[in-house]
Parts: sequence; structure tokens; C-alpha cells
Amino acid sequence: MFKTKLIPLAALAMAVAAAPAVWAAVTAEEAGKLKTELTPLGAEKAGNKDGSIPAWTGGHTTPIPGFKNGGKRADPFAADKPLYQVTAKNMDQYADKLTDGVKAMLKKYPDSFRVDVYPTRRTAAAPQWVYDNTAKNAVKAELKDMVPVNAYGGIPFPIPKSGAEAIWNHTLRWRGEAWHVAIKGVQTTADGKHVTTGIASGDFQMPYYFKDGSADKFDGQHWSIRIQTTGPALRAGEGIVGRQHFNGDKTQVWVYVTGQRRIRKVPNACCDTPTPNSAGVATFDQTDVFDGRLDRFDWKIVGKKEMLIPYNGNKLLTVPEDQALLAHHLNPDATRWELHRVWVIEATVAAGKRHLSPKRRYYLDEDTWIAVLADHWDANGQLWQMGFSNPVVMPDLPGTTSPQQFGFYDLISGAWYYDSALNDAAEQYKIMPRYPDTTFTPEALAGDSIR
Repeated sequence: MFKTKLIPLAALAMAVAAAPAVWAAVTAEEAGKLKTELTPLGAEKAGNKDGSIPAWTGGHTTPIPGFKNGGKRADPFAADKPLYQVTAKNMDQYADKLTDGVKAMLKKYPDSFRVDVYPTRRTAAAPQWVYDNTAKNAVKAELKDMVPVNAYGGIPFPIPKSGAEAIWNHTLRWRGEAWHVAIKGVQTTADGKHVTTGIASGDFQMPYYFKDGSADKFDGQHWSIRIQTTGPALRAGEGIVGRQHFNGDKTQVWVYVTGQRRIRKVPNACCDTPTPNSAGVATFDQTDVFDGRLDRFDWKIVGKKEMLIPYNGNKLLTVPEDQALLAHHLNPDATRWELHRVWVIEATVAAGKRHLSPKRRYYLDEDTWIAVLADHWDANGQLWQMGFSNPVVMPDLPGTTSPQQFGFYDLISGAWYYDSALNDAAEQYKIMPRYPDTTFTPEALAGDSIR
């Protein structure tokens, strides 16, 4: 049974036992903590009692030597050595710091899966204007019927009082205004065969983080994407464009179907609908561990606790793909884990709703709000999947973010999915100037189609 050790800020979140239609902003006194005991994005500034989690001192903003925007991203902490390893043999010693999914992976693959724990580095950072907007959001932003109101340009609810607010913090986490990523999705079968589901070029933009914008002018469209598929040959020429809105009913997604040479609007780009970009392997709301509308679930803050999570994962980007992807999971030699405080958020399918996974648990890093891990249960109550992301430190942003690097392990079948395998790409998360809004239209998608 899941148990959590609450630490100071959790008491604030646990105060809300039921989910009302409206959550109000915090008081000015509470928001003032963002300049004292909390970081500008809402994490506890102090370290933990034994020093295994250090205090936040501004994040990592030191440039990585030799890095040029658009190139490969080196590991700024390559000299670090693991402090200890968690394996199937000693996992009971660390049980309270492991998710159910991680425990299941250790048991399922005792000879190959392990957790190498490195020194904790609190690298999260953002520009000052993001910090300033986060402070404004704290006293102005509200959640009405699962939709943020009066939020813009920063973490919307840095002192969350509900699970839904915390998940919106993940959805609206800082990851830049615009960026380009080389995408490669890989499905690995239960017998260890790697199958490329898609090779693509991805353009992404967050109008929510336009520096010259404001809450009173923002129309609710917070994320834009355009993905052009170039391989495998069977899928070359496919494309998808999406404009995601606070109000899920206003989200729009179009796909280009090569066989028909037509643009078609996706009627239900949400939730457990399979994504075209993953060739149907992943669902829309598995993107970045969680993405999409919230009204399919009831959300609850379980608590806040210290857990071992993937973090500062630049190391994974530095090894060739054939070394990074093993038969049943990512290579533990290339995967960095650290001890961090996380918000534990539980999602239970709402009354009258349906979902392939009616119960989920998400683990949000307190410093970045990234959903770093997730546990999914199926309709029979069986632990089904473990979702994961690979946060990467980017001093040039500045920030620590997950550059479309996410995936999941199927704990029942043994198959797994990883998106994106950027290891062999010459370009790994290129920070871009703002794209024209017309970039993210069905007309632009049609114009770029190659067949």
C-alpha cells in the first residue's frame, strides 16, 4: 500500500479533501514565501535534514564548454560518480523512496535493471521574467472548472492547493518560448527487438511564454506543435499540427494522410486516443508523461516526499542509441537518478468517464514541476505501465526540462516505448526564435507534405 511521509509544504496541499469547481489564488502573505523560504517557482528552498538534498541556490546557469545551440548536449556533470546502486537485492532498503513502477521493474528484470543514484544537483532555473510572472500568478491565477484563469508566463500555481493545480504546473512548466527537436520514436517488443515507429522533425512553441505577452491579452492557446515525419519509408510524408488550448474543447489537431493526400482534423486528440506520431503505440495523454485535458479524471494531492527520480540526464544523450536502448529498458549505465522532493498526485477516472487506465499516479519534481515518473493501473486494478521522462539541464535556456524525451514500460507484456531517442541526432533541442503563427496551421502542414 502506498504510504507517504509528508514534509512541511504538503500540509497546505492536503487541506483540500474534495475538488470544488473553483480554487482561489493564494494570499499575498502566502505568495511572499516565493521570496523567502520557497524558490521563485514554488519549491522548498532549503535542503533536507541529512543534506542528501542540498539547498537551491539559483540553479545551474554555467554554460557547458564548447556547446553551440543546435548541437549535441554534453553532460556538465560527467565527473560525478554514483553514490550507491539500488538493485532487486537491496531494494527493500530504499522502498520508501521508490515508486511502484520502479519496484516492479527491479523485480521483473533483476539481472539488468538498476537505479544508479548520483549526488543531487538542484539545477532548475528560469529567466527573471518567468519568476516575476510566477509571483503574479500566485495571487491572481485561479482554477475554474479545471481551466486556469488569469495565469500567464510562469508557473500558474506555485503553491498548489489541489491535484489539478499541480498538474497544470507540469503542463505549463518552463521549457522555453520556441524550440526544434529531432524526433525518433522506438518501440521495443517483449523479446527485445527495437522497432522505429517514426523519425521526424518537430517544431514546438508555447504562446503562454511569449515574453511580451500578458494575462489580459492571452487567448488560452498555450502550446503549438508541428511534426513532419520522414521515416520509416511507409510513414514518410505524414504530418501533424496541433494548437492546444486551456479549454480542451477548443484544442485543435490536424493530420496529413499521405494515402489520401488530404488534411484531416482529429476528432478526439485527447486522453487514451492513440497518437499518430507514435504509430499508435502511445496515447495522447502519455506525451511528456502526461499531456492533455484534465476533465477525464478526479485529481488529488497524495502528499510530498523524497524519492529517487531520473534527473539531469544529459549523460543519456551522450551515448549511441544502440548502447542507450537495451532489450527491456534504458541502459542503467547511462541513466542518472537523484534524490529529490516530489509532489505525488493521484488521478482517478471521474464519474461517468472512461479511460484505458482508470487510476494513475504522477510524481512531479518540486523544482521544475516535470512529471518525471508515473504509475498506471488497468481496469482490473493491476499495475500496468511505468511512465518516465529524462530531464536535461540546459544552462543556455536557462532551465532543466524534458526535451520530448519520455516513454513507458509495459509491466505486463514486457514491451516498452521511448520517444525521442535523440542519441544519434546531430541536433538535440535547439532553442529557436519565435515562429510565425502560420507555422502551426493545416495549410502550412499541407504545403510541407512530400507525398
